[in-house]
Amino acid sequence: MLNHQLLSLIIKKEGFDQHISSFFADYLVNRKTNYSWNNFSSPTFNINVRVGQGPALSLILSALYLSPFIYILENQLKNLKIPTSFISFMDDGLFISQSNSIDISNSHLYCSYNVLTNLLEKFGLVVKHSKTEIFHFNKSHGVFNPPPLDLSPLGGNVLLPSNTWKYLGFIFNRKLTFHQHVDFYANKAISVVKCMKLLGNSSCSINPLQKHLLYRLCILPIALYGFQLWFYNHAPTAYHMKTLNKMQRCTVIWILDTFKTSPSYSVEAIAGLILIKLHLQKLGGRSQLQVYKLSHNHLLCSLIESNLNLSSNFKSTVLDSLTNRQHSLVKGHLIDMANRSHECFPSFSPLNSEFSPGLRIIDIFSDRFSFNIYDKRKDIKFQAQELDELTLESSSSPSVTLIASDASIKNNVATSIAHIHMVDKPLTKTIHHAVNVTSTEAELFAIRCGINQSIHFDNISKIIVITDSIHMAQKIFDSSSHPFQTMLATILSDLCDFFNRHDNNSIEFWECPSCLKWHLHGEVDKEIKSFNLTPLFPCKSSWDFSKKNKSDDIIKAWKMMFQASDLKRNHFLDLLDDDNKIIKPTYAKGESWLKLIGHLNSLCAYAIRAITNHALISKYRLRFFPREEFRCSCDHYPIESRQHILHECVRFNGYWNLRRDLYSHFVMFLVFNPNTFSFCDSLG
Repeated sequence: MLNHQLLSLIIKKEGFDQHISSFFADYLVNRKTNYSWNNFSSPTFNINVRVGQGPALSLILSALYLSPFIYILENQLKNLKIPTSFISFMDDGLFISQSNSIDISNSHLYCSYNVLTNLLEKFGLVVKHSKTEIFHFNKSHGVFNPPPLDLSPLGGNVLLPSNTWKYLGFIFNRKLTFHQHVDFYANKAISVVKCMKLLGNSSCSINPLQKHLLYRLCILPIALYGFQLWFYNHAPTAYHMKTLNKMQRCTVIWILDTFKTSPSYSVEAIAGLILIKLHLQKLGGRSQLQVYKLSHNHLLCSLIESNLNLSSNFKSTVLDSLTNRQHSLVKGHLIDMANRSHECFPSFSPLNSEFSPGLRIIDIFSDRFSFNIYDKRKDIKFQAQELDELTLESSSSPSVTLIASDASIKNNVATSIAHIHMVDKPLTKTIHHAVNVTSTEAELFAIRCGINQSIHFDNISKIIVITDSIHMAQKIFDSSSHPFQTMLATILSDLCDFFNRHDNNSIEFWECPSCLKWHLHGEVDKEIKSFNLTPLFPCKSSWDFSKKNKSDDIIKAWKMMFQASDLKRNHFLDLLDDDNKIIKPTYAKGESWLKLIGHLNSLCAYAIRAITNHALISKYRLRFFPREEFRCSCDHYPIESRQHILHECVRFNGYWNLRRDLYSHFVMFLVFNPNTFSFCDSLG
């Protein structure tokens, strides 16, 4: 329960504007409420305490209320020379004490708890002693039985240390191996998989594509909750991988309705599920890059590297104070994040005034910009004619500039070119090269250079931008958090200056895809293709490029492992795509195998049995039941094998094509011969 009068005083003392202090003083103090149920209405009660958990301001007000309390508590502990630290997650407080002796730690915690309870009473707050618990971390390999902590003289309970401790959903054990944490969430994910089976009914069940989507959106996030705690460089993860692999195998069997004896590596690839370890590497790499999204004065930046924060308040970091030996011994996700702190150049600028509500260009000049998007339903010649008319308009007016921009990437070198056309002036070109950026960033930079040059011409009232990346042009006015903010802040600043010069100044964006083959845009495209540069030295990457490059490397490793490894077994049927290339596993833009068979459970089951050679055919009987008949019923082959069924057996001529090694024809064969790899006895 928060004292509203004290909260109003805290807001005033912390330096907030007088209007804010007055608002909360009027909003919180002398509040009353009553309760109604049907025809009953209770008397009016005063509610000068408590901040409701529902309102959006409750978290902020609670943090403001507790901030002076934490400040006073830390000063009192420091004055009493009690070596404990205190952290708080809203109303969840945590004392941390480090010592070589359990008894000394308990005495420090006892004294800290005493100071805490006395101070909370002065603030009008109450400690729930029943929720208080104690936990000890210990590296010893022998039996560890720490003594209890008796808080009964302070009004608390006798705290008995447990073997695990759950805090904010994370389950800690004494040696920080996080085995119990992984077990808990892996079993929870398996339980969700079993519950997913209830989504189907007797007439229709969810298909493999839907199951795959449910797994990635609903189940996998549960299983990998808090993985940054235990998955980092040089961390022992054998137990965790074993547990999570069991979880994913259980899920794959549910997705594909396949046998429990099917090889895991094969069926996971068919289901479009990357190996758990590779998936964790991808997620870990992306998580390490999140530090670049933080503002420069964020505490986490000060912990990692001084180059991530530009504030003079953080000239040295915690990691900088470590010796080389200490730095080599310290491990964790924070260290991995620090090792990548020099990898990217700044891309985010969340606190820039150009993205602040009320100051954004879409709030002030919403009628000064427009987009003309290519319509596929219209005739190409008609839309090319529109661009020609636009060129004539710009060529007849000295106050109009026309920008044709484009970009491309070769050998990781991006080339951005903008041609600026004006009446009675020579063609102006901007050509820039950059290394380790994405194509979208290169396109945006070309637009940026064209706009920057155009606004510096005299008496310009209209700018026309012709680009084949209209979606990137629309991104200019997007104020949400994304890795192009630093570049967009410059463009928005230039446009604001341009719009402020005169009320009639405006900018138009026109889409010109390459299929139009429009002459001005074609000239830019031709010039771009004439460059063939090679980077000579390592360079920093953009945030988006680093994220994409890491993901691409992991997918390539997965494909190489799948082709070279024996884990998919020798009986795996390699099929060809429409380009006559062996199908490789992927999980992006539709799975390689599921895209043709994932819409139907029965077809998927038949295909999996055929591809993995786990089907009830005579070759299977020969291996496991050698006394049974194993000849093919067509009497043209001694053993009924998969190769014989697909390419030679005369019984299966419902769909005939010589190229049954093509995946599309293989699926058609199964559609026309549904009993081929089923459990029906009609094959005999």
